[in-house]
Amino acid sequence: MHSPTTTDPFRLHAVTKRYARGKGKDTTTFALGPLDLTVPRGYVTGLVGANGAGKTTAIKIALGLVRPDSGEAHLIDKARIGVVFDQPSYVGDWTATHVGRALAPFYPEWDADRYAELLAWSGIEPSKKVKELSRGMGMRLQLAVALSHGAELLVLDEPTGGLDPLARSELLEMIADFMTDASHSVLFSTHITSDLEKVADYITVLHAGRVVSATTRDELIDGYRLVRGPAAELDAVRPLVLGLREHGAGWEGLMATDDTVALGRRTLAEAPTLEEIVVHLGKEPSHV
Repeated sequence: MHSPTTTDPFRLHAVTKRYARGKGKDTTTFALGPLDLTVPRGYVTGLVGANGAGKTTAIKIALGLVRPDSGEAHLIDKARIGVVFDQPSYVGDWTATHVGRALAPFYPEWDADRYAELLAWSGIEPSKKVKELSRGMGMRLQLAVALSHGAELLVLDEPTGGLDPLARSELLEMIADFMTDASHSVLFSTHITSDLEKVADYITVLHAGRVVSATTRDELIDGYRLVRGPAAELDAVRPLVLGLREHGAGWEGLMATDDTVALGRRTLAEAPTLEEIVVHLGKEPSHV
């Protein structure tokens, strides 16, 4: 795994944040961290976890939008960052053209022609108001802004959630094109793991506000096996099984690849998908 350096464009170290979720009797306390998260220069880092795992909170702390209770955050100059959130934060009555004009003075390398090209790709009429855009169109508008000012770091929070399959494919191609410059980096936060399988170099898995894995994509997938076996062969390996699910026909779960040498002869082990790894790392044992 990458060791943090002073040249990394995005770093969180020992960051914590506690806050209440819900109202009244349904109020619960969510705790983020202590969290270490690094985006190495020149790579795409995927941040993955279920909704509520703490992905957006971690990003907002790095961007200075949320103050942590403790820990340190480092980020390159904000003029060199392109950000895409779940919803655009622009003034609702601004048109797409107005958005470009309003933001251009804040970015020395703003490219109006590139912005116009990206609006066309997005299918957004320049006269369309922000408040009239669908969730997917709002994401595309933010992406158009993010790619129009010479950003070195893209911070993408669920950028494909509101896009159709074709638009998702085109977005991933844009990320690949963006990364042809070795000085560029991407933090790609999502719960759509198939997107990360295509573009991510490193993957950090969050569960309940804590990092449960942080390594390269290939090492993460190679490091685990999805296992299924009969009840009679479970007791010998039970402590080694992650996200254990017991059922009438036997059991299944996730195991570290090195631990599978302890499996019985009737238990099957196979390579998991990234989604299966994330699901099992964040799953409590169950019996059905």
